[in-house]
Amino acid sequence: MRKWSVLNGKKIGCVILAGITAVGLAACGGAAGTGSSAAGTINQKTVSTAAAAKTTAAAIKTTAAAAKTAAASGSVTCSGSSALLPLVQAAAEKYMKINAGVTIAANGGGSGTGLKQVSDGAVDIGDSDVFAEEKLDAALASALQDHKVCTVTMAAVVNKSLGVKNLTTQQLKDIFTGKVQNWKEVGGPDKGVMLITRPSSSGTRALFKKWALGGAEEADHSALETDDSGTLLQTVQDNDGAIGYVALSYLVNNDKVMGVAIDGVDPTLENTCSGKYKVWGFEHMYTKGEGSPAAKAFIDYMTGKDFASSIESMGYGIASKMTDAAVAAHK
Repeated sequence: MRKWSVLNGKKIGCVILAGITAVGLAACGGAAGTGSSAAGTINQKTVSTAAAAKTTAAAIKTTAAAAKTAAASGSVTCSGSSALLPLVQAAAEKYMKINAGVTIAANGGGSGTGLKQVSDGAVDIGDSDVFAEEKLDAALASALQDHKVCTVTMAAVVNKSLGVKNLTTQQLKDIFTGKVQNWKEVGGPDKGVMLITRPSSSGTRALFKKWALGGAEEADHSALETDDSGTLLQTVQDNDGAIGYVALSYLVNNDKVMGVAIDGVDPTLENTCSGKYKVWGFEHMYTKGEGSPAAKAFIDYMTGKDFASSIESMGYGIASKMTDAAVAAHK
């Protein structure tokens, strides 16, 4: 009984508890041992995975560096839009200073010419004031990749001495279709209109025709037809009765000619972005397919943050600043 009493006393409870504790510790120890083994295995796998990821990252970095090196060497040829040409030339000059292994040749010739040449493989980049499908067959246009680099505002320009600062849409249409042949008919001096037009291949002409002239065809008796904006501006400077149209970028720092307001709205970047001024379009740089690494790198530079400040300072617009209303009005 005494023994039983002892067995049923606290001591036996302690023994039992101690036994349980021992068993529990043994079990925990076993689990801990197993856990340590598992943790070791997991850690080894983690290290291996991390090492593999590091190797992969290094390989990607090496590939990217190789691609960057390839992109920063070789040559790039561009042709097309005379409106975009000053921006392309400025970008090319800066880009070649950064990347001594790259040679970039940029020429005008008109949007139609640029699109045809890039489609034919004659140049790497075709610059255009209009979408490719407006100048090329659908099959040829579909093979080109569009890169919108900025917006361009087109303005009718006259000699400052003429004194004509504003024209209505109808007056502008009457002048360019040949109906008005003397400036006194639209509130100007008694002086004959010297009309300067552009060839049918011109993207600048296509934009001006659509958004300034409401689709009306220009007169075929103009004094001069040229797609060289420099030549056009010089002619307007030299003849106080002349009128033509150029990209706003050509009016930066030019005090001899002036952009004419249409229906009281001046051709400015601010009015273009807000949608008040209607005569504008996107400037495109087209490549055949994805284009060469060097061509892609140059386009990336033109649309990147390092060159962004040059876009507006040269009279072009940053596409992201266009309001939804302005873009919707051009669809």
